[in-house]
Order: sequence, then structure tokens, then C-alpha cells
Amino acid sequence: MARFKLALAATTAFTLMAASSAQAEEGMWTFDNFPAAKVNETYGTKIDAKWLNHIQSAAVRLSNCSASVVSSEGLVLTNAHCVIACAQDLSSPEADYTQKGFFTAARTEEKTCPGQSAEILTGITDITKDINVATSGLTGEAFVKALNAKASELEKAGCGTDQTIRCQVISFYQGGEYKLYKYRRYADVRLVFYPEYKSGFFGGDPDNFNFPRYNLDAAFLRVYENGKVVKTPNYLKFNPNAPKENDVTFVAGNPGSTQRLMTVAQLETNRNLMIPVSQLQRSELRGRIIQFMAQSPENKRIGTDVLTSLENGFKVFYGQQLALNNPAVMEAKRAEEAVLKAGMTAEDKAAFGDPWADIAAAQKDVGDLYFPYFFLESAPTNSSLFTTARTIVRLAKEKPKPSTERLPEFADTRLPALEKRLVNPSPVEKPLDQIQLEFRLLKAREYLTANSPVTKLLLGKESPEALAKRLIDGTKLTDIAYRKQLMDGGLAAVQASDDPMIQWALKIDDEALAVRKQYEARVTGPTRIASEKIAKIRFKAYGTSTYPDATFSLRLSYGKVTGWDYRGVKITPFTDIAGLFERATGVEPYELATSWKAAEPNVDKSKVFNYVTTNDIIGGNSGSPVINAKGEVIGAAFDGNIHSLGGAYYYDGTLNRTVVVSSSAIAEALKTVYDRKALLAELTGK
Repeated sequence: MARFKLALAATTAFTLMAASSAQAEEGMWTFDNFPAAKVNETYGTKIDAKWLNHIQSAAVRLSNCSASVVSSEGLVLTNAHCVIACAQDLSSPEADYTQKGFFTAARTEEKTCPGQSAEILTGITDITKDINVATSGLTGEAFVKALNAKASELEKAGCGTDQTIRCQVISFYQGGEYKLYKYRRYADVRLVFYPEYKSGFFGGDPDNFNFPRYNLDAAFLRVYENGKVVKTPNYLKFNPNAPKENDVTFVAGNPGSTQRLMTVAQLETNRNLMIPVSQLQRSELRGRIIQFMAQSPENKRIGTDVLTSLENGFKVFYGQQLALNNPAVMEAKRAEEAVLKAGMTAEDKAAFGDPWADIAAAQKDVGDLYFPYFFLESAPTNSSLFTTARTIVRLAKEKPKPSTERLPEFADTRLPALEKRLVNPSPVEKPLDQIQLEFRLLKAREYLTANSPVTKLLLGKESPEALAKRLIDGTKLTDIAYRKQLMDGGLAAVQASDDPMIQWALKIDDEALAVRKQYEARVTGPTRIASEKIAKIRFKAYGTSTYPDATFSLRLSYGKVTGWDYRGVKITPFTDIAGLFERATGVEPYELATSWKAAEPNVDKSKVFNYVTTNDIIGGNSGSPVINAKGEVIGAAFDGNIHSLGGAYYYDGTLNRTVVVSSSAIAEALKTVYDRKALLAELTGK
């Protein structure tokens, strides 16, 4: 019966969306199309352009997460799990910040996070007509090339090569709109506060995407420029008081990716091919990493971030697979497509044809090309040393070309950040890198077979184990000076290098680019053209009363603090600090951090720890500020419940929930558990 209720809710959500517009509390809205009037009417709020501009100018996009400016001195609030990589990069066997936490008493103790950047959106320009003119009449590879070239041209015109400014062309509504987003970029981001792993990720994988939760998943960064703290007069006020049930809430962040506007054919490819293959590999690699970590304390230290990420990804796609396996979800998508098709006029049919059929036809090419593309062009990138080698090789090849003729990731506007990443002093753990590279090579041979030309190109006459060991042991790419030498020397220096990883990257690069070219010609191009046609059909039906899929660009969602009912059980929206101590068992992942054990007699256990809201979010929103109607920060979003994982494809307001670490818990922890009174004073002014 409970499964039927879930299916019915999914169907209802799709039906409402197809009928006219998004249902109440649904939507990851762009700031230039936020339904303020609807929200004000529903909740009695007073959202206006001034309020929206204030939130936008204090919302932060990190390299992998979201965040917010919360003081006039460049202080940034995000999640602990968003900066675990920084804590690990700054750690050593003698000082393991990942497990023990990172706490500063003075700004001189704040340390730069290697490779981290912070971006604040400053402007949005509609460039749809420019892109449409540039791509008009083109198909396949020519369409993709023209699109990338025009995007590069517009980004350069908007920002030039100023490293403090970033311009990004973003596609919305599956190509129905294109916008130029302009960001103020900060490349010097320093760690201020990071709680112990046992505190920030209390409950571990078993509690992930579940509720009740008891996580202090909060951390603080600070932005610097030219060695000095950035003054940020426009910031979000931190309110140390928890919200009440049914209070309205807003989440401003950068949701990574949703597929709510995908066609049924595309979703079937995800369900039948992409997700199952990726899940099988995540499952096996997770076992290998766990085995590696069990071998020594040092292995456990360097493997923590990788394992956490793997387990998180596994659960995310497990939830997505469940959603796509639900017949009612797929039937609702078919019904939505049928409504759009039925509304097409004879003129529409003459102009657009049947774009759904075009996308369905492209799915055969996805099946034909997926494994060669996966193993040659994308999969090996989970080895950081191979990623570095490939980037250096392609930089040497692409940089001499005009910007508009390069691969898009090497356009002039993107080169400064890319080159900076290549020379960032982020440590590389060779044993872990070897496991990951070896695993991908083993999977390539398994999926493609030993007789495949791709497998022969990747391995030659070596085994996956021997090749990975030779490449990792022999590479000098852990040396930043050597990387810079190759970058400065260009293609001649790269080709003359005796580094085995560089030579292997060179060896496979032509075929990898050829497969990428085929994929763009047979899949990306036709799919984008057909998607643009569907977007125009959708616009005719609904206008801009709907929101676009997530694209890791700034969005604003609205909702309220409320629990949910599932299988006859009512889940209340709040947990308190007392619950943390009750839930602790003394054994991982329910072992209390030492600091919390010591603080138990003094901590206020009545304070709200975590709470849930109906805000519509997805991965990438981690660290997003949760904001009240006054524009004050009342927490940081760090997770969703298990039902929210289907949010990649639909929103179900009866079940989908955002999980938040409360500002009240953050304030109490800073005051009583960690004795960071100066940091708390900066936040609250008290």
C-alpha cells in the first residue's frame, strides 16, 4: 500500500507539472525567474527584487558545493563534507585534520585549501538569440562545434582573461534558453573551522539520506585576495535561533543536475544502461577501498574522503534506480510527453517534426558508443595523476589554436583556472591512485573484452595491475615544478618527456578524442537539437511558468519546515542535541567525538540539531544557506531524505525533504563544544 501511495504521488506531481506549471514548493528557480508573487501570496512574505539581489550577492558557489557569505570579513558557511578534501589535503600522518578537526584561534592559522575557489554571481544576460543564430541549420558535430565556439566567444567578450572574473555560458530548458552568467571569482580560499569526522558525519553511511539525523555538517572558510581578507559588506545575517514548524524557508545554492525534462527514451537509457553499469563498479571499487583502508591507520586516513564519496554516490544512484524502476513514474513521464504532443498544431509539426523520435533514435548510438567513450574519454579520470597527464597533453595541443577552435574546456576564459589547478600543491596519494587506475583498466578489459581494439590500446601487452603500477610508480607528476616545466614547454616538451604517464596519455589521446568526436556527432548534437525543439514546444504550452533542470548554477527554492508520513509512521521535523547522546553507541559510525563527550555536562541539549524542510534540492546544494523570510541564515542544507533521491526525475512534496544542520546547533557547538567564541562573535555580533 505504501508503494502505491508513493507511485500515486509521483503521478500527481507529473500531472500537475504537465497541466500548467510547477506544483507548490516545487522548483529550483533561477533568480531572474523566481515566482515571487506566488510565494508572497502563499506564505505572506514580501519577496522583492531588493531581497533577491541581496541573497544572490551573498550566495557562493564552491568548486563542488554551495555556501554563503555570513560576515563582513569574508567568512563563508558551508558543509563539513564539502571541505573534507581540503582537510585531508592539509593533513599529514602527524596531523590528521580529517579525523581530529581543524580549529583556528587567529586568522594567521587559517590555511589555503588547494584547488578551492569561491564564486559569487554578479550578472545574468540572455544570449539565446546569439547561440541560435550561430547554430542555425547545423547538425551533428558541426552543431556542437559551432555551439562551443560561440559560447567561447561570448565568454571571452563578457570577461576577457581577468582571473577575478568568470563568465560561463549555461544552457537551460535542455537548450531552450542560453544565459551568460558572470561571477566574481576568489581563488584564495582558506579553512577556518572543520569539525571532527565523527561529528560532521555522525551516523556514517547508514544514516546518509535518512532522518532523524544528528550531524554537525558545518564548516567555515574565508576568502582572501592578494594575501588580505576580502571585505564583504553584503552578507547574510546569521540567526542562531532555530525555525518553528511550518515556518517558510528558502534555499539558495547550486543544484548539480536533474533530468526532469529528459524524454522517456533518455530515462530508459539511464535505467537500463548507465546507472546499472556505474553502480556495479561503485560497489566493487568500494570494497577495494575498504580493504585498502583496513591495512593501516595511514591508509584509513588517506582513503576516508574517497570512500565517503563512493558510498554517497552509490546511495544516490540506488535511489534514482528505484525511481526509474517504478512503473508509475515512467508512465507519468509518458503521459507528460503525450500532453505536449497532443497540443502541437499542424504548424508545429511542420516546424519541429518529432523530436522525441529523434532522441529515441540517438539512444541506439548511445548503446554502441557508451563503453568505448566511457573507458577512453571519461572513466580513467578518477586517477588524479592520469587526469593531470591528460590535461597537460591536451593543453599542449589546444593552446596554440584560436580559442573558438579549441575543446571548450580549454577556451581562453577557462585557461587561467585550469592552469592554476595544474600547479596547485594538492598532495597525491600514489597507493590510492594506483588502486583507482588499476580498477578502471580491469573494468575496461572486462566490459570491452581482451580482443577489443580499445582494450589493446589501453593495455598493450601488459596486465591492468602491472600497467597501473608502472605508470603510478614511474610518474614525476607529483612534482609541481615538473608539471610547470611541461606546461611552459608546450607540445614539444610533452612529446619529449620520458614520464610514463605522459606517454600513456599521449598514446591513447587521439583515439579518445576520436570517440568523443563520434559521440558528439551521433549523440550530443542530435540530442541537443531535438531537445531545443521540445523546449520550444514546451514554451508555447507553458511559457516560463516552469523551471529548468539543475545545471550547477545558482537557484532559489522555497518551502517550509515540516515532517512527513510514511508507511503509517509520522516523522517529526526536528532533532535535538539530546538525541545525539541517546543515539551514540560508542562504536563507529555512532561513536561520539571526544570534544562532544567532554562537553556533555555543559551543552544545552534542548537546542535543535537538525531539521527538515520541503525545499526542492539535489546534489550540489550541499552547503546552501537555508534562509528565513527576513533573509537570515538559519542553517545549512546538507542532505535529503531517501525519498528525495527520486528528485532527479520528479518532485513529490508529500515525501521529498531537505535535511538541514540548524544554526542553533552550530552556535551551541562553537560556544560550548569547541570554545570558538571569537568565531561565534563574528557570526552574531555578540
